[in-house]
Amino acid sequence: MPTPEDVEEAAIVLAKFLTPTPLQRSRALSDATGCDVHLKLETIQPIRTFKVRGGLYKLSHLSPEARSAGVITASAGNHGLGVAYAAAAFQVGATVYVPVTANQHKVEAIQRLGANVVPAGANYAEANAAALRAQFESGATFVHAYDDTHVIAGQGTIALELLRDLEDIDTVLVGIGGGGLIGGIGMYLKETRPQIKVVGVEPNGADAMYRSLQAGAIVTLDRVNTIADGLAASAPGLMTFDLARRYVDEVLLVDEEEMLRAIRLLLESEHLLAEPAGAAALAALMFRYRPAPNERVVVILSGANVSSEVLLRALQ
Repeated sequence: MPTPEDVEEAAIVLAKFLTPTPLQRSRALSDATGCDVHLKLETIQPIRTFKVRGGLYKLSHLSPEARSAGVITASAGNHGLGVAYAAAAFQVGATVYVPVTANQHKVEAIQRLGANVVPAGANYAEANAAALRAQFESGATFVHAYDDTHVIAGQGTIALELLRDLEDIDTVLVGIGGGGLIGGIGMYLKETRPQIKVVGVEPNGADAMYRSLQAGAIVTLDRVNTIADGLAASAPGLMTFDLARRYVDEVLLVDEEEMLRAIRLLLESEHLLAEPAGAAALAALMFRYRPAPNERVVVILSGANVSSEVLLRALQ
């Protein structure tokens, strides 16, 4: 399991590659909600998603022999971008297995970074199974999208930056896919400032973590149906489920329309772009969460790799 010390070590490593992302107060959203809203802009990372953090930190731990054998991963898009970016930085060969329905904008971006893309399966789970078979045959290192100590610690560096930039945070809203992002953020925040409330957000059509926490055991969904491909995990991981049980105060569910409305609201009020997964936390603040007056809330805008089709739906 990752520790706060792992996150702090990750921050030192990532400082060689990335600059901290801004934490920006939104007057418009604060006025609309009656609380003090701050946006963590992971949308301006080099690949427009927080996933670059975990990818870089994971690959930084590979031995020279492991680097020469390359890496394999499976992704709906954003994690593949993170691994491809890290592989280019460390001059490592990378293969990314994606569902055949993957966002083509993300697929093309992965290829531009030099990684090999292999379409496999109808969803992330099937692409992941194909990637694991290929890894077994090739001897390359498998980089899990979320259930990996180094990946989680890399994502957790967001929490370290939050505490440096803002005093007296009351609540942090974080989208949940497989749980790596909220696992890293929640663990670091709760271990250092246990009074901070950590709220997860999932789409109605991909609510595996919510159901798992309700059941007290990992639940695997038979079907995932959401426009938020970055949150379309059918089950949490063993580590991420345990981290959520320890450190997440509650999980809220949002629907497709709420995420689309949040995308449009960000564009209109802040001139910021987000994909559905990136806007899910804001959707929860606007339509599901009930903040106290003047509550200081941080919303993690986790990614901006939105397709033109989804963006048009949001604007309409």
